[in-house]
Amino acid sequence: MAMLAHRHLPPTPQDAAIARVSGQALSRYVQARAPLKLRVTDSEQATPIELPAGAVSLLMEILEAMAAGRGVTLIPENAELSTVQAAEVLNVSRPFLIKLLEDGSIPHRKVGKHRRVRMEDVMSYKAAIDSEREAVLDQLAADAQEQDMGYGSR
Repeated sequence: MAMLAHRHLPPTPQDAAIARVSGQALSRYVQARAPLKLRVTDSEQATPIELPAGAVSLLMEILEAMAAGRGVTLIPENAELSTVQAAEVLNVSRPFLIKLLEDGSIPHRKVGKHRRVRMEDVMSYKAAIDSEREAVLDQLAADAQEQDMGYGSR
């Protein structure tokens, strides 16, 4: 299966500025949640290009990330990732990811000797871990307030 992934490294300051201006112009159309017709002015495009509402919303998120100076990676939801790619998405080492796969924390399948992980499963694991971290941080904050460690309300 060919993976249709696209990675854009952090933008140049000039690209970030263009993304900021473009995002501001596009933001009023995103809230309409409707298809958007664009007319390209610096080419010989005669007919407008119509973008579905979901693409307009996604484009807005891309522009926001670029305006903030962050790189962007697009991976389709139904994509199967290699262990290297899945580790990159989770920002962990490949050996750590392999342990997660072997202990059943993230479902996977084998294709020959290689493991493949569905993007949805990686994102589900990430959401669960993020939620766990949030709960631990909330508990730490509550404990600190309870023990009057300078976090009390004033």
